[in-house]
Amino acid sequence: MLASLGTLPELGRQLSGLGGCTRPVRLDGHRTEYAVDRTTGEIGRVLHHLDSSALPAGQLLVRCNNRRATRCAACAETYRRDTYHLITAGLRGGKGTPERVATHPRVFATFTAPGFGPVHNRPSGDRPCRCGIRHDGQDPALGTPLDPDTYDYEAAVLWNAHAGALWQRFSIYLRREVAKRAGLTQRAFRDHARVSFAKVAEYQKRGAVHFHAVIRLDGPEGGETAPPAWATAELLTDAIRAAAAAARVDGPEVDGRPHTFVFGRQLDVRTIRSADFGDGQDLTERAVAAYVAKYATKGAETATGTLDRPIRFLAELAQARITDHARRMIRTAWTLGARTELADLRLRAWAHMLGFRGHFSTKSRRYSTTLGALRDARAEWRRAQAAPAVDTAQETTLVLAHWVFAGTGLSGAESWLAATLEPAPGTEGEPTWTADATNS
Repeated sequence: MLASLGTLPELGRQLSGLGGCTRPVRLDGHRTEYAVDRTTGEIGRVLHHLDSSALPAGQLLVRCNNRRATRCAACAETYRRDTYHLITAGLRGGKGTPERVATHPRVFATFTAPGFGPVHNRPSGDRPCRCGIRHDGQDPALGTPLDPDTYDYEAAVLWNAHAGALWQRFSIYLRREVAKRAGLTQRAFRDHARVSFAKVAEYQKRGAVHFHAVIRLDGPEGGETAPPAWATAELLTDAIRAAAAAARVDGPEVDGRPHTFVFGRQLDVRTIRSADFGDGQDLTERAVAAYVAKYATKGAETATGTLDRPIRFLAELAQARITDHARRMIRTAWTLGARTELADLRLRAWAHMLGFRGHFSTKSRRYSTTLGALRDARAEWRRAQAAPAVDTAQETTLVLAHWVFAGTGLSGAESWLAATLEPAPGTEGEPTWTADATNS
């Protein structure tokens, strides 16, 4: 029918502009850009007008921008690339970050959760698991409890719920530990150096969150200033270990049982070397950025076999194709979520995430650019391609827009057509940061 109406080519172009997104947001409304005289403020000619009813799909289609690869592979790939550039900018400069950061002390650290009970694993060497079996890397039993009835599901869920607060406590202690090793007070430390970081959360197979973080020592103004002479990767590593051991968050008391949350004993801290003088044994900037970006698009469903969306009723688990371990974690979160003293944790809303409700990727303010800045640059680039140029010396623009949500996803015919198309030129492979193409 679309072909007979002559709208098939136009619809194809609109769908190609989604860059492969399979769950776009549908909007009804309009957007008009007017030229405005800079001197008089007078509104002049219409530069560009867009009405959703005139579009081939009948609505404006906007990428969903979901970071989960299981929900939208195309948008998740964009998120992964942005995260890669964000991490890379903090390691070797670019995207508004000075190149001098490549000379600052940097380490890559992994923080794990404590144990909640024995699980099936792959010990180092030639030793078998405690169950007596040598599991291969694809064995679904990996990470599941040896004895589910004695596994501490309550502590596991509550640890996930407090993991973000524990990281925040660690970041405070880290500054104290660095200052102590430099012979400075905490107040004086701010005048000499600054700790910058970017981290991403990852689920272990047992369903516990752990963090991968790039941590850097800068001068007092962040990456714009050189760190003091005493700032070394060795000092930073020592401070991280001390801060991780000291970080502690007091949790709730459940049925008379108090909970306190700390990081696990497995803490890995390695110095990041540049690709120029890496000897094959140290981590390079590119390897670290790729590793962190990879996990930025994965949720609990990838590692643990749980759900990738919230549930409204516990009965939904009966039809869900998830592992028994994930099912127990979700049930525990749902049960704890009914307790009034735990209402602030919102465990039912985040039961599908096994209690974790924090951001998957976070950074300190001075580490590098932001994901928002990367998205804004990409959106500005697209607008520049679609709209006519404006003489900025004499005119500026006034934008009037009104959009309302109309749904999500594609119709059957749109999905079929989208599957046959390549992304439109300039929508899939455009630079993630047009203001600094040399470092993209």
